[in-house]
Amino acid sequence: MGMISIAVLAGDPITGEGAVSCLRRYPGLKVVPQEEHRHADVVLMITPEVSEETVLLMESVTARSANPGLGIVLVTGHIGDAHLLRAMRHGLRGVMWRQDTTYDMVVEAVRAVAEGGAALPLPVQGMLVDHLRAVQRDVLGPLGLTTSGLEAREVDVLRLLAEGLETTEIAQKLNYSERTIKSIVSVMMNRLGLRNRTHAVAFALRSGTM
Repeated sequence: MGMISIAVLAGDPITGEGAVSCLRRYPGLKVVPQEEHRHADVVLMITPEVSEETVLLMESVTARSANPGLGIVLVTGHIGDAHLLRAMRHGLRGVMWRQDTTYDMVVEAVRAVAEGGAALPLPVQGMLVDHLRAVQRDVLGPLGLTTSGLEAREVDVLRLLAEGLETTEIAQKLNYSERTIKSIVSVMMNRLGLRNRTHAVAFALRSGTM
């Protein structure tokens, strides 16, 4: 990747000026003024603790950004689960603990986020996985849906397709009519923009459904 433009938003001027001074020493980074953060590839936010105001600022930053792929890297001492989940919806891609972080680590995270990746500590990853499981169990599951956008019966059909079964055999195994199986496959492919049954199976594999 070429030059990465980064803006720094800090809770106090001394922290912000110190971060800007350090980041300017790294090759491949272009530090833009705070007031021009809408043109940055990555916004680095530094705050002792994430509050409601912090999350609202993230929302404002992404809403005003001229870059649809803007990512936010957060350096903080603490972030609660509720604030974390909301922040993820507003561009948060990196979380670093202030007491354990060096500028080399910050720059590594910034580069990862600028390339479309993420930089999240293991406890944060674990919390997000737990949340995803809870959503599947408590919200999507009772409605017959999955996190991939597939319905539970669509997943059943795809698994049997992946095993090489024909429509007649799938209908027998799932206790549906052949017409129902064809309808399930057709509706699913139209909704997800899938070209054929092979493409549908590949989609389910990539999404982790199978």
